[in-house]
Amino acid sequence: MTALVLSRAPRRVPVALAVCLLSFGGFWLAQRAAHVSMIDLMVYRAEGATVRAGGDLYALRTTHARLPTTYPPFAALLFAPLTLLDVAAMRAAATVANLALLVAFAQLSLRLVGRRAGAEHALWLAAGAVWCEPVWTTLRYGQVNLLLTVLILWDLTRRPGNRWAGVGIGAAAAIKLTPALFVVFLLVTGVALAVTGRDAWRPWLRHACVASCAFLGATTLAAIALPSDSRRFWTRMIFDAGRAGHAEDTANQSLRGVLARLLHTGDPSPWWALAAAVTALLGLTVAVTAALRGRRAEAVMACATTALLVSPVSWSHHWVWCVPLALLVWESGRRRAAASLAALFCTYALWWVPHGSGRLELRQNGAQLLLSALYAGAGCAFLVYAAYAVRLGRTNRTA
Repeated sequence: MTALVLSRAPRRVPVALAVCLLSFGGFWLAQRAAHVSMIDLMVYRAEGATVRAGGDLYALRTTHARLPTTYPPFAALLFAPLTLLDVAAMRAAATVANLALLVAFAQLSLRLVGRRAGAEHALWLAAGAVWCEPVWTTLRYGQVNLLLTVLILWDLTRRPGNRWAGVGIGAAAAIKLTPALFVVFLLVTGVALAVTGRDAWRPWLRHACVASCAFLGATTLAAIALPSDSRRFWTRMIFDAGRAGHAEDTANQSLRGVLARLLHTGDPSPWWALAAAVTALLGLTVAVTAALRGRRAEAVMACATTALLVSPVSWSHHWVWCVPLALLVWESGRRRAAASLAALFCTYALWWVPHGSGRLELRQNGAQLLLSALYAGAGCAFLVYAAYAVRLGRTNRTA
């Protein structure tokens, strides 16, 4: 029987690969038919060109939408090689790279939830995930979300105590600040373990220290290469939450976006600050508690969800974390809930409401408000579920 299973296993990989390539090919054709502009990739290219020319990075306004630079200076350094390719070649290379990252992301997501999965499972998962709205939009815009999630999961799915664990999180935080919450999560978990007298605190604190050093190293490199831009970002741009766009935009699936639409205002700052502080505290409590009780998948996903909720802007494509989120719920045995999550992120219902020019989101009715809060609502629901699962797990072990 074992020999029969082993003989069949190699045959599954070519089938999964063929289906994955077919799905990716269909995706490629659909994107070309939609005449996608990959507008964010064009912004990255303009940032790289500005760095090479010695221009003012944060005075940049580019593309027909006049989009600004919003990432830290280190990201612009990484974007400089994009200028070495013509636009067509750059778009093709970015799409191929993102599809390869999607397969890696699928494999790491399976590893995170504890599934002993081979290459065929990652290929099947990637073949389906490419059609969910966050992944589709990431590829449509040429965004860096898949790169960031791969860096983070590469760190968090390695064996405890690995000397390089933390480099990925630090690099991701230097490119975009939101992943920095994972450093706080690692640090608090290590401190909590030390306070309770457990021996496992050292790998967690070392992980947090390596991540912090990687972040500081990348940021220092950017400060040496781009001193004026670095000074401007860390003293002014970092505090300008409105620089990325209107808070009420339907694509903004953070608590700030939901509150802006709910309160019909472009500046929900007082209420958002309170909601973000409470959510950060509760979300990190769930994440750290899950980590202390050996539930690493729940801990990682609680931290990721919290970061998306409390960030001033979490565009719909930032929610590529929906892939391991649905996998985790599925592996917990709640198949209907997992299917509902997958459907939520694959129906594109988020865009069924009035949106676009004219700030239509400020005039949404009750049903439209619910649709335009789907991702944030799913994130809040998951935190409640994770808290319940962690508590239930403790009760079961005690019994």
